[in-house]
Amino acid sequence: MTEPLSLPRLVATTREIDAVDPLLFATAEDPLVWLRKGDGLAAAGPHLLHIDVGEDGRLAAIADLWRAIAQTTDVDDAVGLPGTGLVGFGAFAFDEESASPSTLVVPSAVVGRRGGRCWMTTIRIADRDDVPQPGPVALGPSWSATLGPGAMDPRAHEQAVTEALAAIERGEAGKVVIARDITGTIPADADLRRLVSALATDYPDTWAFAVDGIIGASPETLVTVREGAVTARVLAGTRPRGANASEDGSVPGELQASGKDREEHRFAVESVLDALRPHTSALRAADEPFTLELPNLWHLATDVSGELSDGASALDLVRALHPTAAVAGTPTDRAIELIRRIEPFDRGRYAGPVGWIDGDGDGEWGIALRCAQFGPASTDSDGTRVVTAHAGGGIVPGSAPEAELTETRVKFRPIVDALA
Repeated sequence: MTEPLSLPRLVATTREIDAVDPLLFATAEDPLVWLRKGDGLAAAGPHLLHIDVGEDGRLAAIADLWRAIAQTTDVDDAVGLPGTGLVGFGAFAFDEESASPSTLVVPSAVVGRRGGRCWMTTIRIADRDDVPQPGPVALGPSWSATLGPGAMDPRAHEQAVTEALAAIERGEAGKVVIARDITGTIPADADLRRLVSALATDYPDTWAFAVDGIIGASPETLVTVREGAVTARVLAGTRPRGANASEDGSVPGELQASGKDREEHRFAVESVLDALRPHTSALRAADEPFTLELPNLWHLATDVSGELSDGASALDLVRALHPTAAVAGTPTDRAIELIRRIEPFDRGRYAGPVGWIDGDGDGEWGIALRCAQFGPASTDSDGTRVVTAHAGGGIVPGSAPEAELTETRVKFRPIVDALA
């Protein structure tokens, strides 16, 4: 990791451009993308800075590094919207002990769209004149993945849920989130923008993202910071969509009436409020959750909002919030210990923070859910890349292993359908 004093001074220049599809400017094999309902950001051209941090305290280190980078960057921004000027994309490990690093990438060019306006930002090192001139590139041919069981098959998942329930009964935690995995391969030359496009089209109310090899469509906003306002959406408590209109119409009421799901949701909301309170004023959350409809699921959801009171950046709030009870459990430290003990794999960036931050500290960060992690292209003759996907659910008193397995199957659906 580079010390802040030796970081290069950057120059970021933003100009408005004609309407474009940001996704088409991203690279095919390693896209950097953040999209929702057609608006968002996509990196174009090579990476200018690629910062990997793998030791304890990685989120604090990255937040400090970003502050140092932003303070020394010269910005010429003729658009002045969140996401213009200096921008970095991040994908962070779920666990501080993960072998996967937490990564922040500053691209050499970014194409953005928001509220009907489009722009391009170029970023260069101050003493160099090599300004990128990216252009759109058509999507490559269609492709599909071959997927199968990973380190935790359905039988092992049932045993893991049973072990988690026993730990909860012993008082080791109030809630613990247990995930399972599936794995497979894709062609080494697959245009990964096709996966982002499929997810963005099929799940328009989610954040479709691709950052440093992890691609998905997350329904859960970890935190958004925009001109002093802070918002977050908490999801916990889940039901699959009904098989027909009549059956589906009864699901929201059943979810609202479920003591198990409401308790799981309460844990998650309280963890977000506790984390944001030291940094905000006028912090608000509804007394009752609402039911959020997605193409494959119903969720209990609560929106949280407040005003920044201490000048914290989006990355500072990511550090304060992660991991939430929605993806780890409660108490957090005990839940993390149980996850390490029960799950037979390193989650990597699954359920970790993913998103972007600009030079003003504004940004949008989600939780990496409904996603897959892509390894590097194979160097042998088979010409493939390994892909691993995860899905999990919160285990609380009253959880049933069979129902938890069904929940993971439904949560796998967005990424499995898109990969297939």
